[in-house]
Amino acid sequence: MAATTIKALVFDVFGTVVDWRSSIAREAKESLAPKGGDADWLGFADAWRGKYQPAMERVRSGGRGYVRLDVLHRENLVELLAERGFDRLSETEIDHLNKAWHRLDGWSDSPAGLTRLKTKFIIGTMSNGNVALMVNMAKHAGLPWDVILGAEPAQAYKPTPQTYLTGVEWLGLEPAEVLMCAAHNSDLLAAGACGLRTAFIARPHEYGPNQDRDFKAEHAFDYISENMLDLADQLGC
Repeated sequence: MAATTIKALVFDVFGTVVDWRSSIAREAKESLAPKGGDADWLGFADAWRGKYQPAMERVRSGGRGYVRLDVLHRENLVELLAERGFDRLSETEIDHLNKAWHRLDGWSDSPAGLTRLKTKFIIGTMSNGNVALMVNMAKHAGLPWDVILGAEPAQAYKPTPQTYLTGVEWLGLEPAEVLMCAAHNSDLLAAGACGLRTAFIARPHEYGPNQDRDFKAEHAFDYISENMLDLADQLGC
């Protein structure tokens, strides 16, 4: 597909652009180890992330109205802390740990790759993260977004079509002029069904040794890349 027909690139962020697992494990250890906990911090990160899809599904299914991901993350954290025996944190301490999602580190190729892509295309998020979370993360990790799109602007969570299509509309573009970039096959399939172009970025270590899917592109996406720099090469940036 000719890259000249593409005007904007939008990105899944958690796992595609940033390494949430190592970052959350680090933050959990810093916050909880002083409380006397000697835990599997990567396991803690996996368990917190494991509550992510079920929490969003209650919104997608109409079981509750839209609330920001920060709210869902905090509810999930409180539940997880109780499960793991960390139930004596102050509200301020819980808030600080919950904001760990605002302080995720990018994969090593992400800042440079996005900077290159930005020279030729509009680049933005297409994430379930809320706007404040995305902006703070960008400042922390050096991610040079032009625009923050996704769940909060659409008031809906991926893979609901409204999420992708609201972003396209806000950019004033047609779906075929927007390239959805993600490390997750299901995300790209959902975006492609809405008419967006698709690019797979391999992140085979997102879940560490627990990863059981998304090792490679499983469908005929428009672009298939090994990392962000490879995608920039393919797009002539």
